[in-house]
Amino acid sequence: MFQLQNSSLKKLSFFLALFFSLEHVCAQIPTGYYNAAQGLQGLPLKLALHQIIKNHNSVTYASLWNHFQATDAKPNGEVWDIYSDVPNGTPPYTFTFVSNQCGTYSVEGDCYNREHSWPQSWFNSLSVPSSDMFHIYPTDGKVNGIRSNYPYGEVATASITTLNGSMLGSSATAGYNGTVFEPIDEYKGDLARGYFYMCVRYYLEDSAWSNASNQMCNKSEIEPWGLQQLLAWHHQDTVSLKEINRNNAIYQIQNNRNPFIDNPQWADSIWIPILTNLSHQQVNEDAASNLIFLQASKELQVSISASKANTISSLSIYNLIGSTVLQKNISCSSLVDLTPLPQGIYVATFQFDGKLIQRKILIE
Repeated sequence: MFQLQNSSLKKLSFFLALFFSLEHVCAQIPTGYYNAAQGLQGLPLKLALHQIIKNHNSVTYASLWNHFQATDAKPNGEVWDIYSDVPNGTPPYTFTFVSNQCGTYSVEGDCYNREHSWPQSWFNSLSVPSSDMFHIYPTDGKVNGIRSNYPYGEVATASITTLNGSMLGSSATAGYNGTVFEPIDEYKGDLARGYFYMCVRYYLEDSAWSNASNQMCNKSEIEPWGLQQLLAWHHQDTVSLKEINRNNAIYQIQNNRNPFIDNPQWADSIWIPILTNLSHQQVNEDAASNLIFLQASKELQVSISASKANTISSLSIYNLIGSTVLQKNISCSSLVDLTPLPQGIYVATFQFDGKLIQRKILIE
């Protein structure tokens, strides 16, 4: 029997949150909506989802002010601003729909406006993506201006820290050395899933988009360093009830959905096969293995039953662009040091007894 353990097991909240999120959302997905995407992965899945969600009902940019009241209202009726909100705490300021709509601003808390999380300059301000609500949020005008059109990422040294803890500064994200904007942890997954939506919704429809001017995206394709970061955020900040409700509300307006809120596992199903150049050998796994996503901090404990101990050959770990970042022989009980690897998602392959086992690893 092949068994894996790790020294920093991820809390069950990931799986429970995913279970209850899917339970809530399934009641809202039209019957058969995703039938054409079932059983696919990689580019075929991406194309199938594009066909499902394209040609949405495109609203006007001006109408977003009114639509926000259906898609981005807190339970108390205030504007749900992800750049000023403090979940389970007291926000530094709040906004009221209509009366606090921008206008001009000079400091945080003056007014809210329409934040394109995927900046308009990246798609040359074309009308359809300019009003696509799946990547547009009501946010504080000042913080929106601070974010500007910088890519999202992890900040090493902050030049600006906003009142709710969002930061602008030098990048700590592997593969990018420029300036990045880092939202608070509670909304990193929301923004990542919005980016996955944009990649799929505008797949093959991006000929007039900007070409790598921001160093994070080339038209509607996210660069590998960005995907590595966004996939990590996607797993760290799982689908919330806020996202589920917003997805359902936007569906009533645009008549399309964000597949990565409805089916979070599809992000891995699309981009891990696309980004890795691993051998396409047959992977021999038990049925439950597809549910396993390893969490690790400084080390990974690998355990193999004694009957297989002499057949183990090697462990290889790859990053999401297919480069080997760690390779070593392992015995029946090995402790693998992961400290040289930066935070992110990796694919580990274990070769034993003529079989190849693959697992995803999230290093925090």
